[in-house]
Amino acid sequence: MCLTGDLMGILVRLFGAAVLFSMLLGCSAYMAANQPGPKDLSLLNNGTPRAKLIAEYGAPIHTEMKDGTRRDIFKFKHGYHGGVKAARAIAHGAATVATLGLWEIVGTPTEGYLNGTELSAEVRYDGGDAVALVKPLTGEDEIARAIGPAGGVPAQASVRSSAPIETSSTR
Repeated sequence: MCLTGDLMGILVRLFGAAVLFSMLLGCSAYMAANQPGPKDLSLLNNGTPRAKLIAEYGAPIHTEMKDGTRRDIFKFKHGYHGGVKAARAIAHGAATVATLGLWEIVGTPTEGYLNGTELSAEVRYDGGDAVALVKPLTGEDEIARAIGPAGGVPAQASVRSSAPIETSSTR
């Protein structure tokens, strides 16, 4: 009977450790798995209807009519694809188990910080409420990478106007 008591004590301790691990495992792994998903930044190209922008990015934080043209300011989180989120969650889970829960001291604040990129842009529309011009306010590089120089974001050297653009070579 003594052996059975020892065996029972070991099983109870193992069960307690498993419950503790499952509680500790949740924070950073859960946060990684539930990060925001990516937004379709290609919608910021010329010609996209305003309704599609609202469906993807949510309601604009500011809307105004100026000179007969509607202008919206959108602000949103551009997150991660499912595979990236899953890999991060698995890595956090493995690190938590390997360090007996100590990884959560580092992993949880890390996931709180790495929760997507905040992007914002001013969007101007043509008379039919289709994108005519996009001016990035934050995340300029990310927006420009996604839609390219032919999209709604005018690069300094490719602004379409009747006046010539002054560059260092034309001064």
